[in-house]
Amino acid sequence: MWKGTAKTKKGANMIYLDNAATTQVRSEVIEAMLPFLDKKYGNASSLHSLGQEAKTALEESRAKIADMLEAEPDEIIFCSCATEANNFALKGLAFEAKKQGKDHLIVSKIEHHCVLHTAEWLESLGFRVTYLPVDEYGVVKLAELEEAINEKTFLVSVMYANNEIGTIEPIKEIAKICEEKDVAFHSDAVQAFGKIPLDLKKVDMLSLSAHKIYGPKGVGLLMKRKHLRIQPLLHGGGHEFGLRSGTENVAGIVGFAKAMELALKEMPRESKRQARMRDKLIKHALQIPESRLNGHPKKRLPNNANFSFRYAEGESIVMKLNEHGIAASTGSACSSPKLEPSHVLLALGLAPSEAHGSLRLTLGRYNRMEEIDYVCKVLPEVIEELREISPFWHKKS
Repeated sequence: MWKGTAKTKKGANMIYLDNAATTQVRSEVIEAMLPFLDKKYGNASSLHSLGQEAKTALEESRAKIADMLEAEPDEIIFCSCATEANNFALKGLAFEAKKQGKDHLIVSKIEHHCVLHTAEWLESLGFRVTYLPVDEYGVVKLAELEEAINEKTFLVSVMYANNEIGTIEPIKEIAKICEEKDVAFHSDAVQAFGKIPLDLKKVDMLSLSAHKIYGPKGVGLLMKRKHLRIQPLLHGGGHEFGLRSGTENVAGIVGFAKAMELALKEMPRESKRQARMRDKLIKHALQIPESRLNGHPKKRLPNNANFSFRYAEGESIVMKLNEHGIAASTGSACSSPKLEPSHVLLALGLAPSEAHGSLRLTLGRYNRMEEIDYVCKVLPEVIEELREISPFWHKKS
């Protein structure tokens, strides 16, 4: 069992390498939020002083976030999470586009399930969806994107960087194609923000989530450019410019703004530091027989390492690592309880048996190199132990 320095009060002996699933809320973020959970608890829609105090904090946070995203304040719509933001982007624009007779949507095959399932739901209503293929590294095929766009296409949605394999997509090139074809472009940038510089000049809609960048759970946003009209999904009091009714989570939004500010400030240093740890993980993991790196070898997030180990089952790897005090995952936290091969890995061309043997290790600001040294020692032992009880491994041998 790992006996390293405690990073959290409740997980003193755990090495946390599941930062793509969620992150620990920073103390600075908690400090910024606390007044709005205690003394400054007003509803931002109320006219009295407590309400107006909350309203001021809400709009100041909106302005700060807009500046960080090269947007205008009224282009920032707060919501509960990135899943809601992605649903809002696809459904909201679909219902508006239908008025103009457009019914065609393009998404990549490796999007998060909240995008894919939304696209499937729109299909059930009569919309047409093209699921764009990717190459062996998870990069969208630009020629096929250009060919797929037609006069009925209202939106292209491609994530900035993949949550499972860490591959960074050619967003600038995708945006250029969409601009030339006069088609709106949406990107889920949940995993990318705060880890790599984002080029947002030609992005029409963008989804973000606070809890991936050391902010609180339960708050996300959709950045939507002014020229784009979308239909609201939630109706009620007309909050968020009439686009997303519901009392705003002021404390969460204040925390979100603080987390974004700190993430951008520390990004140049943190990304390099985490990339060094990532590269060490990759180097040692690939020394294990019958292993492979999933995702692009170079164009990948600095904190992401995703592997497949033949003749070892992914969930078993995760459970064995947990016994050694290492928190990891097989892929997206939203789908990890399902014993199905990753749709992302299948899209890369992996066989289901290879996809079942996947392991995702995602680093964060609280990880240290001595922890990575420990993981590099334990991981080969875990794989060997699991293969020893695999009839397929012995049959191979």
